[in-house]
Amino acid sequence: MISVSGVSLRFGKRALFEDVNIKFTPGNCYGLIGANGAGKSTFLKILSGEIEPTTGEVHVTPGERIAVLKQDHFAYDEYKVLDTVIMGHKRLYDVMKEREAIYAKPDFTDEDGMRAGELEAEFAELNGWEAESEAASLLNGLGIPNELHDRYMKELDGNQKVRVLLAQALFGNPQILLLDEPTNHLDEKSIEWLEDFLLHYEGTVIVVSHDRHFLNTVCTHIADIDYGKIQLYVGNYDFWYESSQLAQKLMREQNKKKEEKIRELQAFIQRFSANKSKARQATARKKLLEKITLDDIKPSNRKYPFIQFKPEREAGKQLLHIEGLTKTIDGVKVIDNLTLTVNKGDKIALVGPESLWKTTLLQILAGELEPDAGTCQWGVTTTRAYFPKDNSQYFDGVELNLVDWLRQFSKEQDETFIRGFLGRMLFSGDEALKKASVLSGGERVRCMLARMMLSGANVLLMDEPTNHLDLESITALNNALIEFDGTMIFTSQDRQFVSTIANRILEITPHGVIDRLMTYDEYLGSDEVKALREQADSA
Repeated sequence: MISVSGVSLRFGKRALFEDVNIKFTPGNCYGLIGANGAGKSTFLKILSGEIEPTTGEVHVTPGERIAVLKQDHFAYDEYKVLDTVIMGHKRLYDVMKEREAIYAKPDFTDEDGMRAGELEAEFAELNGWEAESEAASLLNGLGIPNELHDRYMKELDGNQKVRVLLAQALFGNPQILLLDEPTNHLDEKSIEWLEDFLLHYEGTVIVVSHDRHFLNTVCTHIADIDYGKIQLYVGNYDFWYESSQLAQKLMREQNKKKEEKIRELQAFIQRFSANKSKARQATARKKLLEKITLDDIKPSNRKYPFIQFKPEREAGKQLLHIEGLTKTIDGVKVIDNLTLTVNKGDKIALVGPESLWKTTLLQILAGELEPDAGTCQWGVTTTRAYFPKDNSQYFDGVELNLVDWLRQFSKEQDETFIRGFLGRMLFSGDEALKKASVLSGGERVRCMLARMMLSGANVLLMDEPTNHLDLESITALNNALIEFDGTMIFTSQDRQFVSTIANRILEITPHGVIDRLMTYDEYLGSDEVKALREQADSA
């Protein structure tokens, strides 16, 4: 168990946390959420001991080991992959190395023999004989094949290093896991493996993630950083979000009878009580949910951007026909003779592990890249707005303030109108006068979304629009695109985003195109699609 008593953290006059008291118990997974800058990663560093709080203490049950997902991808470059994983259990690794050094001595003394005996006993007690097989199993589950296990870390690419560091954190059955964005750079299979691992994990997990599907699957509680405090809620992210929205609604309607509010709350809780979580905790969590009262649900201090895409005109039935599209990038044919008809109202998710073909197709459809062969015939009633994965050309070196930057893309030039649009995207007051060149990644994305909203397009082309966004902005964008009544072709690594928006799935495999008119969850559950994907993986 890990608990926090009276913890505050101040930087000068600014208080990031103030008198935080919270307890994290074994068998539970806590999703740590909060707006950008709220201090999620900083709080994990306080828990791990990397940062000392200004006041207060962190208590860990004696004898329990904390494992942390490391963020320095170069720290282990001179170590082999398998050793890097085992280093997650520092004491075991130290015993292993001292033991190996003693046995390697050419002049083995009686003292060495006695020390070796002590080390052998501790090595067995720490489950050292299973260390390499456990490390290999973790690596394989996270997509690092056996042939890389004896390589040096410096020989791996960035995505592979992240996976090795995640295996390091999970190694040796630590009692407490602190994970900061563990799904970053993981593919679909690796995320599913990690979800299953955490669902069966019996220790304490505290995780920061922007992946809502992941939080909904693994979390039993949400720890919400707001107003400089941390409030604990039973349930997953969706439960926290909807309960927070309900609380705001109830506050606005205080003139209604309390009995009506209670009935609405009871119906809401009943709907969430059966949500997926650890099976052994389902009954206990349901009892906790049933005990929630109106006073337990507080409105959040979060600010959600107001995102809405309204087409200026309705598209006709003849929307888009692609015939024989082919494109080679750096000698690799990424699109080969693709033929496809897009219908009005299609919301097509481009899926699969290879991202190059998805970005290339969207660039061609947006007119930013010419195909080597084939045609793309758009209907005459279509108007298109494009969200590129790399938006640097719109901001780097641009010295315009945000009002003038957005004015470039608006038919209405009045400053009051432009400021109103920026305000909807959380740029109010002096924030609207910031230079475009100094924006953060998330701020750039919100500006690009405002640009798209101003276009009035009836077709949206979006390449990873959730990158760099916080949970609030992702949720707002997700809801806006569910409501959008035009046509979309998009990519995203956010499974919940894809699952709730797409009504058609497109994947290019070495054996051809898989094109299915269904939701993403239906796609992943289809036996036919599973067989096709397995055939592609084995190719």
